[in-house]
Amino acid sequence: MFKRTTGIFCLLMLAAMWLPAVMARTADGKFVVVVDAGHGGHDIGAPGAVTNEKTINLAVASLLGSMLEQDKDVKVVYTRPDDKFVTLQGRADIANKASGDLFVSIHTNSVDTNAKNRTSVHGAAVYVLGLDRTADNLAVAMRENSVMKLEKDYTTTYQGFDPGSAESYIIFEMSQNKYMRQSLDAAKSVVDQLASTAGRKNNGVKQANFWVLLKTAMPSMLVELDFICNPAEEKFMASKAGQQKLAKAIYNGVTEYRKSLNGGASTRSGQSRQSSTRAKSSHEAQMEQKATTPDKESSTVSYKIQFLVSPKRLRSGCSDFKGLSPVESYSDGGAYKYTFGDYPSARAAASDLKSVRELFPDAFVIKTVGGKRLP
Repeated sequence: MFKRTTGIFCLLMLAAMWLPAVMARTADGKFVVVVDAGHGGHDIGAPGAVTNEKTINLAVASLLGSMLEQDKDVKVVYTRPDDKFVTLQGRADIANKASGDLFVSIHTNSVDTNAKNRTSVHGAAVYVLGLDRTADNLAVAMRENSVMKLEKDYTTTYQGFDPGSAESYIIFEMSQNKYMRQSLDAAKSVVDQLASTAGRKNNGVKQANFWVLLKTAMPSMLVELDFICNPAEEKFMASKAGQQKLAKAIYNGVTEYRKSLNGGASTRSGQSRQSSTRAKSSHEAQMEQKATTPDKESSTVSYKIQFLVSPKRLRSGCSDFKGLSPVESYSDGGAYKYTFGDYPSARAAASDLKSVRELFPDAFVIKTVGGKRLP
């Protein structure tokens, strides 16, 4: 028992050390997209019947980068422009050094060789960093993180993190993903395009604890193009036409997201203005406004997004919140009901409701006054 407790304590202490530092921004004014082709070199990723994951990933990443480079307002940085091995931490380091505005890691999915649906499972999904510990999402995270075991003395590099141990993933609960909203927006745009442009089944936006997403100090996503264990999907992803469609889909999604920042501004300064605009309608800004007018608190009507009900009080940063932060709660009918945001109107809450429903499909807007819900 002592050994287990000590191990968890060490992981918690190391979590703060491992949180990514925000790098200084460059002044070139371009929107920096970091394109990460998963796996590479002696790490082939998931094997297929005629090709492998690393080959598909690099082909799609190269095409995506070429498309993005046609825009003079975009700068593309590759974590691996060719078939070489780059560590997970190394990929994050490249992204942070480049002061990226968006990190896009490209992968190809697969399932266990004993899975009954191995040759029929299909569809694209886009992952963002989160605390979802469902069996499927944890399995995907463990598979993608396991590449660190190919590194020499990986236990030293990753300070004792074991990608195959569920206990190790407690360090993710210590992270505060300040880019979750932007990551969700970008991921939604990309997965929708993978369905409409590349004809993939839309498996949606999901959350998982990927090391490479934890360590990138920017909006980030990990794209699973489709399942290489399905012969039909492998054939599509291995073809030039398929790779072109996949790259075009991601390009469209990234472009759509970029244009949404500040109503179409595509530069880094435009993104900063957008962040400011969003902040003014966010929970933090509303709380700041209330701090300046405390005498009106008891009579101010506000709107919140209710997303979770629990029979017990949950601690701050609990994994049940799936990375959503900050949250508030109120007691009703013997249960604790959790909310996100604080808005002046139901319409103002609607924009965030869409993102919250990516995590909690049953989320809805409530009206409150003085911290109490109104009918």
